[in-house]
Amino acid sequence: MIDAALQPLQQRFLQSSAKILAHWGVKADQITLLGFLVGIMVVPALAFKAYFLALLFLLINRFADGLDGPLARQTKPTDRGAFLDISCDFLFYALFPLGFALADPVNALPAAVLITSFVGTSSSFLAYAAIAAKRGDTAMDFPQKGLYYLGGLTEGFETIVLFISMCLFPLFFPQLAYFFAVACAITAISRWYQGWKLFSED
Repeated sequence: MIDAALQPLQQRFLQSSAKILAHWGVKADQITLLGFLVGIMVVPALAFKAYFLALLFLLINRFADGLDGPLARQTKPTDRGAFLDISCDFLFYALFPLGFALADPVNALPAAVLITSFVGTSSSFLAYAAIAAKRGDTAMDFPQKGLYYLGGLTEGFETIVLFISMCLFPLFFPQLAYFFAVACAITAISRWYQGWKLFSED
């Protein structure tokens, strides 16, 4: 919901780190993959209820996710980098609730509902991006993105806040999961509506 407003601040914050890494010869794809490998460690951490360790893995993953874009722009952004970034992001979003489901059977149903809602937001996001690319459209709010970035009620910032809250208050995972699943459903429905109207054949 507020990703576009945060983008300039995020870019300024990460720019110096990106310049240093580029000077050292570090590639954006390397940061993406390293961040993802650290990110998947949240699953065993959550499964064993090591919530603060999971929070650390989460923060490292999200920092890497924010850093790979500015680093890529220090050299030359690639289609492979954009593909890798979004693929790792969406898989990480699904793995995080899975960790809570493994930690406690009580969390299984809300985790399943949340993952399903993520499928709704991610599929509508990618479907819209694919058609927009075919039409030659660009997202004015996110010109630096490697694909058409369609916003919504639940975006990256809101998801990070959710995951942090779950690590800090794990007993409230079911309530947080159901609440965010509803917000994701609203996001998906709004994207379907936007796509239906914009891509109409008349």
